Amino acid sequence: MDEPFLSVENLVVDYQVPGGSFRAVDDVSFSVDRGRTIAVVGESGCGKSTIAKAVMRLITPTSGAIRLDGTDIASLPESRLRSMRSRFQMVFQDPYGSLDPHMTAQEIVAEPLRLQGVRSKAERHRAAAELIDQVGLPVASLDKHPSEFSGGQRQRIGIARALASKPELLVCDEATSALDVSVQAQVLGLLRSIQEETGITYVFITHNLGVVQEISDTIMVMQRGRVVEAGRTSTVLTTPAEDYTRKLRRAALDPSTMQGVKPRHLVRSLSLAG
Repeated sequence: MDEPFLSVENLVVDYQVPGGSFRAVDDVSFSVDRGRTIAVVGESGCGKSTIAKAVMRLITPTSGAIRLDGTDIASLPESRLRSMRSRFQMVFQDPYGSLDPHMTAQEIVAEPLRLQGVRSKAERHRAAAELIDQVGLPVASLDKHPSEFSGGQRQRIGIARALASKPELLVCDEATSALDVSVQAQVLGLLRSIQEETGITYVFITHNLGVVQEISDTIMVMQRGRVVEAGRTSTVLTTPAEDYTRKLRRAALDPSTMQGVKPRHLVRSLSLAG
């Protein structure tokens, strides 16, 4: 059998704090096949965003392996990692703070191409226009600044920027949590269609079980830095084995945690599981 495209083995991440160290991720292992999606879920502080940063090599793990298409990037020096960085990109949580307010949408999406050495400004802007079209924004958006877009539109620009380098892995760190539920559904639909078109692999970080049904094939539930439950998304959502997972599922169904239009199909599917 082919090896998983992404394989994380016995990952440990310690942060230095006054008086010692804090273990944010403790012996975590998971894998995801090319073209598939794993959701990493759990409450704030459970270690899921630290996993995202480690996979992106924004931080260096304390120990463990992170194999991307067979290459362990966990301890690669930056000089060797630089040539691989275009293969994995990230979409951040805050669509308001992650875009340069002084740049137009076209310039924001074209910037990764400049950093990769595409010297022709016309070529960069042509590619950026195609990406902006791919994420469902009109041509009129090209010359607008972030302040002129809604939250959902800004997140689409963030996705277009992440796709500019044609990555094989996209890590989405709470990429829909700042959005109204109805807009969440649109962004999730966009991510699914991009995956169908390109075969990209996703690691989807979220605190809300309510969105994983729509995006992931497998799921890993985190608590206090450790994995408490993992498996196929449909199985974990319908028959969770752990009390903590059941608690997260109840929170996903609580109307007080939802904003805007409630996704009836999602409420129905999770209600059947209860």
